[in-house]
Amino acid sequence: MPDKKNIKVISIDPGYERVGIAVIEKIGGEKENLLFSECFKTSAKLSHDKRLALLGQEVRKIIRKYAPEDLAIEQLFFSKNQKTALKVAEARGVLIYEAALQNIEVYEYTPLEVKIATTGYGRSSKDQVTAMVCKLIKIPPKVRLDDEFDAIAIGLTHTASKRFV
Repeated sequence: MPDKKNIKVISIDPGYERVGIAVIEKIGGEKENLLFSECFKTSAKLSHDKRLALLGQEVRKIIRKYAPEDLAIEQLFFSKNQKTALKVAEARGVLIYEAALQNIEVYEYTPLEVKIATTGYGRSSKDQVTAMVCKLIKIPPKVRLDDEFDAIAIGLTHTASKRFV
Protein backbone atom coordinates (compact mmCIF):
# COMPACT_ATOMS: atom_id res chain seq x y z
CA MET A 1 0.00 0.00 0.00
CA PRO A 2 1.47 3.41 -0.96
CA ASP A 3 2.34 5.98 1.71
CA LYS A 4 -0.82 8.11 1.93
CA LYS A 5 1.27 11.23 2.47
CA ASN A 6 2.42 10.72 -1.10
CA ILE A 7 -0.45 10.31 -3.53
CA LYS A 8 -1.12 10.35 -7.24
CA VAL A 9 -4.79 10.62 -8.13
CA ILE A 10 -6.74 10.63 -11.35
CA SER A 11 -9.77 12.84 -10.84
CA ILE A 12 -12.79 12.97 -13.08
CA ASP A 13 -15.75 15.25 -13.63
CA PRO A 14 -17.97 12.64 -15.31
CA GLY A 15 -20.08 13.04 -18.41
CA TYR A 16 -20.43 11.38 -21.77
CA GLU A 17 -20.09 14.34 -24.14
CA ARG A 18 -17.42 16.18 -22.12
CA VAL A 19 -15.37 14.61 -19.35
CA GLY A 20 -12.92 16.59 -17.24
CA ILE A 21 -9.85 14.53 -16.38
CA ALA A 22 -6.86 15.50 -14.24
CA VAL A 23 -3.90 13.73 -12.68
CA ILE A 24 -2.55 15.35 -9.53
CA GLU A 25 0.41 14.33 -7.42
CA LYS A 26 1.08 15.34 -3.83
CA ILE A 27 4.35 14.43 -2.18
CA GLY A 28 4.54 14.86 1.57
CA GLY A 29 3.76 18.36 2.76
CA GLU A 30 4.50 19.91 -0.63
CA LYS A 31 1.93 21.69 -2.75
CA GLU A 32 0.01 19.58 -5.25
CA ASN A 33 1.44 19.26 -8.75
CA LEU A 34 -0.80 19.02 -11.81
CA LEU A 35 0.69 16.30 -14.03
CA PHE A 36 -2.08 16.24 -16.65
CA SER A 37 -5.48 17.68 -17.41
CA GLU A 38 -7.89 17.75 -20.31
CA CYS A 39 -11.51 17.98 -21.28
CA PHE A 40 -12.11 14.82 -23.29
CA LYS A 41 -14.95 15.19 -25.78
CA THR A 42 -16.99 12.66 -27.71
CA SER A 43 -19.01 13.42 -30.81
CA ALA A 44 -22.79 13.61 -30.65
CA LYS A 45 -22.76 11.87 -34.04
CA LEU A 46 -21.60 8.65 -32.38
CA SER A 47 -23.91 6.15 -30.72
CA HIS A 48 -23.94 6.20 -26.92
CA ASP A 49 -22.19 2.83 -26.67
CA LYS A 50 -19.34 4.04 -28.92
CA ARG A 51 -19.01 7.19 -26.80
CA LEU A 52 -18.76 5.07 -23.64
CA ALA A 53 -16.11 2.88 -25.28
CA LEU A 54 -14.06 5.98 -26.20
CA LEU A 55 -14.29 7.27 -22.60
CA GLY A 56 -13.08 3.94 -21.29
CA GLN A 57 -10.18 3.84 -23.76
CA GLU A 58 -9.09 7.38 -22.89
CA VAL A 59 -9.14 6.81 -19.14
CA ARG A 60 -7.34 3.46 -19.54
CA LYS A 61 -4.60 5.21 -21.54
CA ILE A 62 -4.17 7.90 -18.86
CA ILE A 63 -4.15 5.34 -16.04
CA ARG A 64 -1.44 3.32 -17.81
CA LYS A 65 0.67 6.42 -18.41
CA TYR A 66 0.46 7.99 -14.94
CA ALA A 67 -0.22 4.96 -12.68
CA PRO A 68 -2.43 6.72 -10.10
CA GLU A 69 -3.24 5.00 -6.82
CA ASP A 70 -6.71 6.54 -6.47
CA LEU A 71 -9.62 7.69 -8.59
CA ALA A 72 -11.56 10.69 -7.28
CA ILE A 73 -14.86 11.15 -9.09
CA GLU A 74 -17.77 13.47 -8.57
CA GLN A 75 -20.98 11.85 -7.39
CA LEU A 76 -23.87 12.12 -9.78
CA PHE A 77 -25.96 15.22 -9.30
CA PHE A 78 -29.49 14.35 -10.36
CA SER A 79 -30.71 16.90 -12.81
CA LYS A 80 -34.29 17.35 -13.93
CA ASN A 81 -33.40 15.56 -17.16
CA GLN A 82 -33.51 11.85 -16.24
CA LYS A 83 -32.28 10.78 -19.68
CA THR A 84 -29.10 12.83 -19.24
CA ALA A 85 -28.63 11.63 -15.65
CA LEU A 86 -28.86 8.00 -16.77
CA LYS A 87 -26.30 8.51 -19.52
CA VAL A 88 -23.91 10.22 -17.11
CA ALA A 89 -24.44 7.35 -14.64
CA GLU A 90 -23.50 4.89 -17.37
CA ALA A 91 -20.36 6.92 -18.15
CA ARG A 92 -19.45 6.92 -14.44
CA GLY A 93 -19.82 3.15 -14.45
CA VAL A 94 -17.36 2.80 -17.33
CA LEU A 95 -14.86 5.14 -15.64
CA ILE A 96 -15.09 3.36 -12.29
CA TYR A 97 -14.79 -0.01 -14.05
CA GLU A 98 -11.55 1.07 -15.75
CA ALA A 99 -10.12 2.08 -12.36
CA ALA A 100 -11.25 -1.19 -10.77
CA LEU A 101 -9.48 -3.19 -13.50
CA GLN A 102 -6.21 -1.60 -12.37
CA ASN A 103 -6.93 -2.05 -8.62
CA ILE A 104 -7.29 1.70 -8.15
CA GLU A 105 -9.32 2.73 -5.11
CA VAL A 106 -12.37 4.84 -5.92
CA TYR A 107 -13.42 7.85 -3.84
CA GLU A 108 -16.56 9.85 -4.55
CA TYR A 109 -17.19 13.48 -3.67
CA THR A 110 -20.37 15.51 -3.81
CA PRO A 111 -20.40 18.90 -5.53
CA LEU A 112 -20.91 20.42 -2.04
CA GLU A 113 -17.76 18.71 -0.70
CA VAL A 114 -15.73 19.95 -3.68
CA LYS A 115 -16.95 23.53 -3.23
CA ILE A 116 -16.19 23.50 0.50
CA ALA A 117 -12.74 21.99 -0.03
CA THR A 118 -11.74 24.48 -2.71
CA THR A 119 -13.44 27.71 -1.64
CA GLY A 120 -14.58 27.09 1.93
CA TYR A 121 -18.18 27.82 0.94
CA GLY A 122 -20.71 25.23 -0.21
CA ARG A 123 -22.71 27.59 -2.39
CA SER A 124 -19.76 28.87 -4.41
CA SER A 125 -20.31 29.54 -8.09
CA LYS A 126 -18.39 27.73 -10.84
CA ASP A 127 -16.41 30.92 -11.41
CA GLN A 128 -15.42 31.07 -7.73
CA VAL A 129 -14.30 27.41 -7.76
CA THR A 130 -12.27 28.03 -10.94
CA ALA A 131 -10.64 31.12 -9.45
CA MET A 132 -9.62 29.23 -6.30
CA VAL A 133 -8.33 26.24 -8.27
CA CYS A 134 -6.03 28.63 -10.14
CA LYS A 135 -4.72 29.92 -6.79
CA LEU A 136 -4.30 26.47 -5.23
CA ILE A 137 -2.33 24.74 -7.99
CA LYS A 138 -0.09 25.89 -10.83
CA ILE A 139 -1.95 25.40 -14.10
CA PRO A 140 -0.09 25.78 -17.41
CA PRO A 141 -1.79 28.30 -19.69
CA LYS A 142 -4.15 26.90 -22.34
CA VAL A 143 -7.82 27.13 -23.14
CA ARG A 144 -9.78 25.04 -20.63
CA LEU A 145 -13.43 24.22 -20.19
CA ASP A 146 -15.32 24.10 -16.88
CA ASP A 147 -15.18 20.31 -16.88
CA GLU A 148 -11.39 20.35 -16.71
CA PHE A 149 -11.32 22.84 -13.84
CA ASP A 150 -13.95 20.73 -12.06
CA ALA A 151 -11.75 17.63 -12.42
CA ILE A 152 -8.79 19.52 -10.94
CA ALA A 153 -11.01 20.72 -8.06
CA ILE A 154 -12.12 17.14 -7.40
CA GLY A 155 -8.46 16.04 -7.28
CA LEU A 156 -7.59 18.86 -4.89
CA THR A 157 -10.54 17.85 -2.70
CA HIS A 158 -9.16 14.33 -2.59
CA THR A 159 -5.60 15.32 -1.69
CA ALA A 160 -6.91 17.68 0.99
CA SER A 161 -9.09 15.05 2.63
CA LYS A 162 -8.20 13.87 6.12
CA ARG A 163 -6.86 10.60 4.74
CA PHE A 164 -3.70 12.38 3.62
CA VAL A 165 -2.91 14.61 6.60
